[in-house]
Amino acid sequence: MRISTSQVYDQSIRSIMENQDGLVTTQEQLATGKRILTPKDDPVGAAQVLRLTEEIDGLTQFQRNNDLVTGSLEQQEAVLTNITNSINRARTLVIQAGSGILDDPDKRAIGAELEQIKLELVDLMNTQDANGNFIYAGYQSANQAYTYNPAAVGNAISFSGDAGVSFISLSNSSKIQSTSNGYEVFENVLARYNFSVSGSSVTDLEHATISEQGTFDTFFDKNYDPVTSANNDYQIEFLASGEAQLTNTGTGAVVDTVDFTSGSPFTIKGMRFEAEAAVGDTINFSLDAPEKKSMAQSIHEIQTILMDSTIDNTALQESISDTLVGLDNGLEIISLERASIGSRLNIAESTYETNLDMEIAAKASRSSIQDVDYAEASAEFAKQETALNAALTTFPQVSNLSLFNFI
Repeated sequence: MRISTSQVYDQSIRSIMENQDGLVTTQEQLATGKRILTPKDDPVGAAQVLRLTEEIDGLTQFQRNNDLVTGSLEQQEAVLTNITNSINRARTLVIQAGSGILDDPDKRAIGAELEQIKLELVDLMNTQDANGNFIYAGYQSANQAYTYNPAAVGNAISFSGDAGVSFISLSNSSKIQSTSNGYEVFENVLARYNFSVSGSSVTDLEHATISEQGTFDTFFDKNYDPVTSANNDYQIEFLASGEAQLTNTGTGAVVDTVDFTSGSPFTIKGMRFEAEAAVGDTINFSLDAPEKKSMAQSIHEIQTILMDSTIDNTALQESISDTLVGLDNGLEIISLERASIGSRLNIAESTYETNLDMEIAAKASRSSIQDVDYAEASAEFAKQETALNAALTTFPQVSNLSLFNFI
């Protein structure tokens, strides 16, 4: 078989180039630590690496989200802890204000401290995050959540946000609430249940107050009708049998009957009355509509009364009762919110650990597909280098072969 000179040259150059390409590829694999440099190196493996890279990127973003939500929840927990401490101090002062031994200067001193606590609460309820957003303003986070206007008609402390809450994804199938709003945490606080006397035919009605709040609250919860207001009207009638009978004037149902002596106090369904009454006399009253009031507003109201020396003791005691119920109800809501934050932090921590395990597993899988085996690649590099050197050495000798050498 005749081999032309051009064939000899082409075959030799092709061998040199192939060995050189292989050597460069192996050298690049060793330099980058990657077995797959281009999809053509391993199409199936390249597709798997792409999918795993996308999964790792997603897990990395979820971990960033987790860090953000953890920081946010920890900030909210710190705010609520400070609010709880301030409310407990305010509650102590309010109880102290109910002592009959305090004179007007002492009450004003308590009122002054309550005012500072109130302002502290407003500041805490207007807490901002690292981005300057008001954390309790709902979706209106660019605006201040609470405003304080002592000259306002109605509530001096008003909520300016909305009921919006934000959620953040921690995994493909898990998301948790990252923020709360001021309405749910601070505004949605039931004020003290109460009643109002609308009329009476007794000679003298000295007292009509709530003496057993828990008993009255139970009565209120069972009987208040938010739809038909007439069903919230009641009448106490003094009977010839020496009893006081409580009747719902809207339904006509007799609610309760207790013993009564004219001029002596009596209690019925948690309400205490004292009246000079004859047989057939009546006292009419209505259940007040439930109200909701923030703890800061409750403190503002009692503080205002304490600073006013013209307020009599009966009005002060009623205000103290209103405030204590409002603060207790508010503390209960804050306690539930703190419990919710704790559970969300636990979920975030658990999800973080799960994502971390998944990220490690995904990186290990990608490494097994994509990363180079240095021992194998080093041996391949040495073999290719030897082959290239051999090709370079033999080419001059083969290219010098000629019949003229044998003539």
